Parts: sequence; structure tokens; C-alpha cells
Amino acid sequence: MAKENSNFPNKNINNAWKHFLTITYHKLLVMKGCFRVGLYKQGILHDLSKYSREEFLTGVRYYQGTRSPNTAEREEKGYSSAWLHHKGRNKHHFEYWTDVSGPEEHWKIAGVKMPVNYFVEMVMDRIAASKVYQGKNYTDASPYLYFLRNKAYLTMHPETKALLDRVLRMLMEEGERKTFAYLRYLLKKGNRSGNA
Repeated sequence: MAKENSNFPNKNINNAWKHFLTITYHKLLVMKGCFRVGLYKQGILHDLSKYSREEFLTGVRYYQGTRSPNTAEREEKGYSSAWLHHKGRNKHHFEYWTDVSGPEEHWKIAGVKMPVNYFVEMVMDRIAASKVYQGKNYTDASPYLYFLRNKAYLTMHPETKALLDRVLRMLMEEGERKTFAYLRYLLKKGNRSGNA
């Protein structure tokens, strides 16, 4: 037991360094993608909250390297405090764009259409996360296949969901070059997602 406790600080330091490298690599991939479509400010500011105490410490504690630490925290606690912090501060997550809908006596949680600039950042986020966690096994189909696993359960505006399906399928079938050109087109139009 004492031996395990004496290694605990070393494990935390090791996890801290690995988690820092993982989130920084993810951030750089998103930044690169955002820069390719003209979202310079969003590329630079992407996921800065992951370096905050609330999110970073969870990442260190639950670090695995093959999936989000938030998933492991959620499995242990039934929720992820880091995710609740993150999604409430980062507009590139569709969960940020939820509100109550319907008559007051029958409110339900519903998705709101995402502004196109945050939609595009979300696409870059999904591509980067797949590249980080799948490594050499990544293909342009990876983000779409991940999306399909939970598509039916996502509280996302129907038009935003349909556009995300179209864009990720385009990535799978036609690659980054054509997909990023389409995303630049959407940004130029400046519409909220789903109106393209």
C-alpha cells in the first residue's frame, strides 16, 4: 500500500503531462482546420477552458489516452463536472445550443440552430478528436461513424443535425479538400446552419 501511495504523485505528474499534450495536440489540429477555412480567432481560442482548473484536474485524474477523460468521470460519478463546465463555455458544442421549447406547462429541452461559424468549428472539433483518439487508425470516415453511433439520441436542432450528417458524409466520401471548400462556402454565406 505504501508503495502504491508513493507512486501516486508520479502518476499524477505523468497524467498531467500526457493530458496537457493530448489537449494541446487536439487544439492545434482544430486550429489548423479552422485556419484552412478562415476561422482564425476561433481557431486560436478553441477549447481554452480545458486548461482551467475545473476541467484540467478532471483530465489528469481520469486520463486514459484513448478516449475523453470526461467519459471515465461520467462512468464513475454518473455525470461529468468537467463536461458541464466545458459545454457551457464553448459555443462549438451543440449542447451549448439547447433551450426549453413549447408551451410553458409542457416545456421540453430542444436544440437551437447553431450559427454557422460555431457549426464549422464543431466539425473541426469532431475531426480533430477522431484523429487524436484513433491515431493511425483514423480515416475520413471516422467522424461520421462516431456521429452515427449516437445520432438518434442527440438533442440537436433537426436542420443542424441534417447538415452535420451531410458534411461528415461528404468528408467520408470526398475527403477534406472538398469538405473544407464547402465549409468556406457556408461561412461566406453566413447563414445559421441548416439553411444551406
